[in-house]
Parts: sequence; C-alpha cells; structure tokens
Amino acid sequence: MKNYFSIKDIDSIENWVNEAIELKKNPLANKTLGTDKTIGLLFFNPSLRTRLSTQKAATNLGMNVIVMNFTGEGWSLEYDDGAVMDQGTSEHVKEAAQVVSQYCDVLAIRAFAKLKNREDDYNEKVLQSFIKYATIPVINMESATGHPLQALTDAITIIEHKKKNKPKVVLSWAPHPKALPQAVANSFVEMMQRMEADFVITHPVGYELASEITKGVSIDYNQKNAFKDADFIYVKNWSSYEDYGKVSEDKSWKITEEKMKQTNNAKFMHCLPVRRNVVVDDAVLDKENSIVIEQANNRTYAAQLVLKKILESK
Repeated sequence: MKNYFSIKDIDSIENWVNEAIELKKNPLANKTLGTDKTIGLLFFNPSLRTRLSTQKAATNLGMNVIVMNFTGEGWSLEYDDGAVMDQGTSEHVKEAAQVVSQYCDVLAIRAFAKLKNREDDYNEKVLQSFIKYATIPVINMESATGHPLQALTDAITIIEHKKKNKPKVVLSWAPHPKALPQAVANSFVEMMQRMEADFVITHPVGYELASEITKGVSIDYNQKNAFKDADFIYVKNWSSYEDYGKVSEDKSWKITEEKMKQTNNAKFMHCLPVRRNVVVDDAVLDKENSIVIEQANNRTYAAQLVLKKILESK
C-alpha cells in the first residue's frame, strides 16, 4: 500500500478489522518490523488522540517518531504552482515534501478544512500536495474532508460490540458552538456503506453532507424517529456543506438520556473531544453504554495496522 488517504485504500474492511483486533491482542508481535525506520508526524492543527495513538502505534512496531507542529514551529507553506512568493509564505511544498522524504520513511499529516471555500477544502490541497511531491508513503491523520484513521477505528469498535450481524447504526448531528468540518462524518458514512449495517443519518434540514458521499443512504430529519431501535448512536457535529461553514446551535438536537431510551439499549459513540452538556449530557456520556474511551483506545490499533501494511509493502 503506497498511501492511506481515504478508506478507499482499504481492500477488505472485514479482513482489516479482523487483523486490527488480532494486533490488539498482542500489540508488540511485530516490534521489529519498523526497526531503523522513521515516521514524521506533521500537525497543521491540534491533536490529542491522533498524535498519541499514532506515536504509540509506531513505537509498537519499533519505529522512530519525529513530530512537528506547523502551528508554531514550521515555515508557512505555499501550495500553488507558479506562485510569486512575495507575501506571507516562506517555503513551497515542493521543497518541503522532498526534504521531509529524506529524513523519514513514512509521513503522516493532519490538516483541517478552513471552512471558507468549499472548493479549496474539497480539493485537499495540503494532503494532495504532499502526496504529489513526497517520495515516501503518506498517511491521512485527518484532512479537510476525511478522517480515515477514525473511520477504521469506528469499524473496529462496532464489530467488537455488535450483537447481531446487521446492527442499526445511526449517525446523529448534534449542536456545537463553533463551525466544524465534515471530515469525520464523511469518512464514517463511507465506512458504513461498506459494512453490514442498517445505517441512518439524522440531522436538521440544511445540514446534508455532500450528496456523492451520502448517495443511497437513508436520511431522517426526525432524530427521535431515527433513534428508534438503534444499536449504535454515533454523534458528531458538522457545519453546513451547502451553505458552506454555517453553524447551528440548535440545542434541541443535544443527546439526552431520554433520547437514548428510544434505542435498543444502544452503545454511544463519539470520536472525541466532546463538549459535555452541549453535544451530549453527562448522563449519557458517563453511563456504561458509552464506549467512547474504548473507541479512543482502538485508535492505536487502527494506526498500527495502517503502518504495518505500509511497512510490509516497502
């Protein structure tokens, strides 16, 4: 496998999930696979789970880890070909990607959507530029439009907890005080379309995701109705795709204990971080049916599996 940019790079969801679960049983089984190999982690945005889990995954495989935060440590990068760099940018990605490729064997990047121009964000300028100019494999640690490491994590978590072959899984929008990208939701939708699940998305009118991503998926604008008999409730806020970057604080969509009673004793999932008592009430998040901590733990094994496959193919 050359790069891990989206879940389209997964050839078999079932095989990958099963392999990740086996890795979880013995995380150090391949501890020499990455000996004398280095992974570079470039962060253009903040991180907790993604950074630490990817670092841990790499060390489980015996790799060296270099971390750089471009928010305060790196030069401002230019991505446009032919740019006259007489303004704010100091270095072109052409040089940066090639230089990093000399220092590392694998590169992982986190770069969020700016939510100002939909075309720019959905063209994935940062990730695609590094993929174009780097000479080493590139891993997406969340881009403008996708979070494939999180989606793989979510698949692992659902498979571990499901009690029937085709569980009902609901992706529910929830309120948030600031505009958030569609990345996590996009990748989760794409993952669910490749899994055995009765999948439903519920959100307010005007918060539809890109139609090419949700094509064929059931969408219910009535949250209470969508929750009925659900086995998994996955909650995430995202800003409007159509009215790009628009945010709503419709508090009626907050996840409450009363709403969870409409489900089939559903497991509660969220990628974290989560704003307590804004997105979801304490009463839901602190109950035993909340599996957000286990979900976060699986981030390590999702990242480790991706790294293992890249190292094995080198």
